[in-house]
Formats: sequence, structure tokens, C-alpha cells
Amino acid sequence: MGTWDIGPFDNDTAADFAGDLDEAAVEERESMIRSVLKRAADPADYLDAPDAERAVAAAALVVAQHPYGEPTCSIYGPSEPLPEFPADLRTLAVDTLDHVVAELSELAELWGEASDGPKWRQDITRLRDVLNPPIPPQEETLFEI
Repeated sequence: MGTWDIGPFDNDTAADFAGDLDEAAVEERESMIRSVLKRAADPADYLDAPDAERAVAAAALVVAQHPYGEPTCSIYGPSEPLPEFPADLRTLAVDTLDHVVAELSELAELWGEASDGPKWRQDITRLRDVLNPPIPPQEETLFEI
């Protein structure tokens, strides 16, 4: 696995995807990201590691445009500007990240065997939670039954 850390662009496949985005025309970049996310979002299909790595990178780019998101890796991520993404990409990115950590994901299997696997899962959860924050438990009773 050409991976050097847990970040979304810390592997050869994601860094290559960033390069492909930089080389593409500005008007093609959103459709490239959408295509990568769609390919990885179907929970019925087995998700190969390279597709999952590109999908995590694409999801991180969507997260970066969220008001609570963080910028992507400036070294290995895209250096060219990206268009503003439509809101529906957030839902697609959540579905994708769910599939990346699911049972039918080769990448989840590979990280499950690695010592940094729990940190990788935490990073995926952090990305997902920006797009779809968990609902905190209700602390007080609103009404008596």
C-alpha cells in the first residue's frame, strides 16, 4: 500500500487524483469529484482500495468547503482552485465515507490490519461528522408521560 499516513491525501492514489484535478479544466473538476464519490457510494458493491482512497480524498475536498471543515493537505492535495460544490455532494460524500469503513471495503480491511487503523477510522469519522454531525443525546425530559 503506497500510504505514508492516515490523512485523505497521504497515499499515492489520492495524490495522483489531486494531480488529475489540477490538470483538468475548472469546469470538469466538480464532475470528476462527483464521479469518484458515486463510484464508491454503493454499499452493495465491493469497494477496491484505490477507489476508496480516491473517494476519501474527494470527500475531504467536499468537507473543506463546509463552514466547519478544514482545508485539505496543501502538499499532496490539489493546488488549483476548485469550484463551489453543490450541497448534494455533502450527502453523497457521507454515503461514500460510510461505505469506505464498511465490511465490503478493501481499504477498511487493510487499515484493520494496520497499527494506525483506529486513528484512520477516527479521521474518517471526523470528516463524516463535519458533513452530518451526530445528534447529541437529549439530556432533559421535554414532557412527562
